[in-house]
Order: sequence, then structure tokens, then C-alpha cells
Amino acid sequence: MWSGRFTKKSDRLTEEFNASIGVDSRMYRQDIAGSIAHAAMLAQQGIITPQEGEQIVKGLQEVLEDIEAGRLEFTIEAEDIHMNVETFLTQKIGDVGKKLHTARSRNDQVALDVRLYLRDEIGQIKQLLLELIAVLCDLAAQHTGTIMPGYTHLQRAQPITLAHHLLAYVEMLRRDSERLEDCSKRVDVMPLGSGALAGTGFPLDREMVARQLGFSQITRNSLDGVSDRDYAIEFASFASILMMHLSRFSEELILWSSSEFGFVELDDAFATGSSIMPQKKNPDLAELVRGKTGRVYGDLVTLLTIMKSLPLAYNKDMQEDKEPLFDAIDTVKASLMVFAPMLKTARFNTRSMAQAAQGGFTNATDLADYLAAKGLPFRDAHEVVGKAVLYCLEKGISLQDVDLATYKTFSPLIEEDIYEFIDVARCVARRRVPGGPAPEMVSQAISEIQEWLRRMGYDADK
Repeated sequence: MWSGRFTKKSDRLTEEFNASIGVDSRMYRQDIAGSIAHAAMLAQQGIITPQEGEQIVKGLQEVLEDIEAGRLEFTIEAEDIHMNVETFLTQKIGDVGKKLHTARSRNDQVALDVRLYLRDEIGQIKQLLLELIAVLCDLAAQHTGTIMPGYTHLQRAQPITLAHHLLAYVEMLRRDSERLEDCSKRVDVMPLGSGALAGTGFPLDREMVARQLGFSQITRNSLDGVSDRDYAIEFASFASILMMHLSRFSEELILWSSSEFGFVELDDAFATGSSIMPQKKNPDLAELVRGKTGRVYGDLVTLLTIMKSLPLAYNKDMQEDKEPLFDAIDTVKASLMVFAPMLKTARFNTRSMAQAAQGGFTNATDLADYLAAKGLPFRDAHEVVGKAVLYCLEKGISLQDVDLATYKTFSPLIEEDIYEFIDVARCVARRRVPGGPAPEMVSQAISEIQEWLRRMGYDADK
């Protein structure tokens, strides 16, 4: 493609090292779609004849059919997806195919292809993310009354419900969904027409191309149009935060499925065994999601590092952007695809959760609140309850087991109603503040999330 300037062929090593077809071939649909839109625009603007435009469009449609039917094979000699498609086209319709590249550079062509590809993938990831939120919402609706301990520092802290715990992850995933929606706005910009860096002298109708391809706007600066990869970095940032959330959830599922917790059992279809220990049932999928989080972080750092010191406009370094971007896309999709059914089929041990909530003095804060409500300054109430807990530890009993006479030695404000007050179910039910774990508040939150899912266009039947 640059033979006019060069006096010898590229070395085979150069061809192999320089080629990107092994990575960017997955964008063939987007490349052909962009080329069809470009050819139609060239014909409308009189840059090529209407007959040439029709011939090119028809040829590209046939190339697409041939690729999908497996009748064409990509080669490293053509270097990348753009030149492979153009080569196929020229072989099919002759020299007219060479006119397709008029007023276009591979620099703005690849920028277009990546944006088209990422836009398509964002649509799929959005649906997978909404599906996971819907699964969590359904699970929460089943467990508004399931008492479990909440934790800080991985120590039992206060009683909550499983529903409330699950909805905490819903909030994380909703923020992820909002980040993805915001990222899609930066993806939805059409760069074709930027040329190599300085646009073109041909009278292009860039808005026409944008309309054909479904973009809401065009890039405003040709230098930026070919050198911008912020949208890819932003997607990788979204992907990293999402994977961090999935990793945190995975860690809890791993802990909860252990004998030490016994809160959940993953379905056999979403767990694995051991090649040597017959009794084992391992949460390997959750562990893999936790592990794959690191590679997505690596994808983000790779993109940032590629772009960190590049002068304007295009540099060959930017060919390396697709591999980490595609890896982040693939990893996020795979993780979301397995996470939803893994959760949907999990069996939660509500009895073990309830028993755990009874231990660890999770109702100690409520005892302090009881005293504070009777006029004792909270700091003094905190000290009184601390002494009561120490007493229980020495005796090997719980706060519910302390008799009233002993309670009164800690504070004369304590009355018979203390036992009802510190019942863990009542402790949870009392927390009716917005965002709290009381079943009625959680039910309201579930209804709001379901409405949000509808507004986001989630269709459970898809």
C-alpha cells in the first residue's frame, strides 16, 4: 500500500511484527459498515459516481457475506482489518474498489471502527449488568426477613438482613451502570473525515456518515479525532471499578460458602471439585472473577501507559490499544454472564445466618441506644454496655442471658423491657431510616430499583 515510496519489499519479520489482523479482525462488521457509509457519502457528494458507489456498496456487502460464510481468509500481508477488507473488495470488483479509500486514512478509519465496536459491546454489557441487578433484586425480595450479622473489620457488628446486604451490591452496580451510560456519550462521536490528521480537501458530508452509522455527533477537531482514545480508557476504568465490585462480592461468596460461615451453598453447576479430595466443593467461579479483576486493572494501566506520552496525532503505539480494550470487554462480559446464574441458583442457609446474628453481641449498640433514649449520655451508655459485654464474655453468655438484677448493677435505667428491645429481629425492624435494613424500608428500596430497571429499558425476557 506504500510501494511507490519504497524500493524494496518489507521483511517478513516486519510484516509479522507490524500486522494487527490477529487482533483487529473481530471488527470486520464495523469496518465494512463504516466503509459502506463512506462510499455512499462519496457518491452523494460527487466524489465518485453513483454507479461506482453502488458497485462498492454491493461489493462490500458480498465481502461481509463471504467472511461470515468462512469463504475468505485474513492475511498478515494486508496487515490489518482495513486493508484486508479493501483487498477482498478490489479482488471482487476490480480497480473501482481502490476508490473506497478516497478522502480517508486508516487513522480515522480505525478510530471509527473501535468506536463502533465499543458502542455495540456497551449495549450488550449494559443488558448483562441490568440482568445481574434484577437477579439481586429478586433475591432480596425473597430475604427481606432473613436476619444475618453485618460486619466491620470482618467482625460481627450489628444485625441486618440478607436483603439489605444484597441491595448494597445493587447500589454499587447501579453506579457502574451510570458510569457506563456516561462513557457511552463519549463513544458516540463520529471521527471519520479527520483523515490522517488534517481532514481532507474533498467536500465530505460528515454529518451524513454520522447519521448512517447512528452517531449523535461528529468530532470537532481532526487532530483529536484520530488521536483520542479517552473513551477506551474511560471504558477500561468503568470495567475496573465494576470488576472490583464483583471481586468484593466474590470474596464474600467464597467466605460464606466455607464451613466456618456456612451461609451459602453454590449450585453444583457453578462449582467444581477436587482431583484428589473427594469431599471438596470449591467456589472456583467466584475465585476466577476475583482473579480476573487483576487482568482488567492491567488493561486499564496498559491503555494509560500507551497514551501517556504520545505527541499528536497518530502514532503506531496506538495499534496496541485494541488488545487491552478487547480483553477488558471480554473479561467483563464473561464475568457478568456467569455471575448472574451463579447467584440465582445459590442456596442461602437462613438458619446459619440467624444463629450467627445471635452471637458476637450484635445487639450491643441497641442496648446502648436503649440507655441513651432514657437520658444517659451515649458515651456513658457505651461504657456501661462495654462492661456488660465483658461480664458476658467472662461468663460465656449473651446479652439476652443476663438477668435483670445483674443488668441493674450496670445501670438502674434498665427495665424488664430490655429483653424485647435487644431481640435481634426487633433491632433490625427498628432501623426504619431511609436506606436502613428494616424490612419495610428494604421493600421500598426493592420497588424503587424495579422501577429504575424499567426506566433503564431492562427486559427480563431478552
